[in-house]
Amino acid sequence: MLLSLPNLLTYLRIILIPLLVLAYYLPHRHAHVLAMSIFILAALTDWLDGYLARKLDQMSRFGAFLDPVADKLMIAAALILLVSDENVHAQVVDTRLFSIVVLVIIGREIAVSALREWMAEAGKRSSVAVSVIGKLKTVSQMVAIPFLLLDRPVLGVDVFTLGEGLLYLAAGLTLWSMMIYLRAAWPALVESGPR
Repeated sequence: MLLSLPNLLTYLRIILIPLLVLAYYLPHRHAHVLAMSIFILAALTDWLDGYLARKLDQMSRFGAFLDPVADKLMIAAALILLVSDENVHAQVVDTRLFSIVVLVIIGREIAVSALREWMAEAGKRSSVAVSVIGKLKTVSQMVAIPFLLLDRPVLGVDVFTLGEGLLYLAAGLTLWSMMIYLRAAWPALVESGPR
């Protein structure tokens, strides 16, 4: 199952991460358009690999492990590109707020991944399954980031500001979904504590 079509799409998403970084830093005026296109392609593979895994009955433990890792790497890479870009700093409402939001999103991804791993070892992974709020958070991130990667208006619309707003929404959903996961895991966390 390591070479199933869904897993191949996940591998492709991982391969696209360094290409995204390279495209973002190209000394060409369309570099950010290329970076945005690569990110959108990677986001589409995220949706498609899950769909195909279910449709073709090719779900695997390896795919279930690698898919969220690829997603988190892709999101983190894009957010780090943005937070380190002085041109982005000039466009955001508040650079410090933007940096904190990026830190919250990346920090939550690490914390929830660790929580899921711990719960899996305790045999209770299903209690921290992906929630609807978690899915909404992912969608808002996947829509916000291309708007932020693009450094120009689209059809006269300031998509950067729209992307910034969506990223702040994603940060709120990030905290909310993390609280849902912590609440679901709390009984197991307390149960495993010192007695």
